[in-house]
Amino acid sequence: MKQSFSHHLVRRGRVFPEKVLSPEEKARIEAEEAVFYKRCREVFERVQPELIQEHYDWFIVIEPDSREYFIDLDKNVALSKSRSKQPEKKCVIMQINETGTCGRI
Repeated sequence: MKQSFSHHLVRRGRVFPEKVLSPEEKARIEAEEAVFYKRCREVFERVQPELIQEHYDWFIVIEPDSREYFIDLDKNVALSKSRSKQPEKKCVIMQINETGTCGRI
């Protein structure tokens, strides 16, 4: 029986090398994301004490512009609730616990 060898060529590098962000653009995007997260975190800190007793480890989807939030035990259901109400808005998903983080580190 013959043994076949694969000469698979591994290509390294960027998938889209023409799409390179400047350091200024990267810094601007990171600053915008930090401001967005801070606004979401403010809503979370406001509602977390009242929700943590009955909805511990549920998921919360926060939209900071309207300050609306959607909760459910299933992450996908909470996300679909927010998408049905505000389909074009950027949201953040957190978990209702002491830290707001989802999963393990």
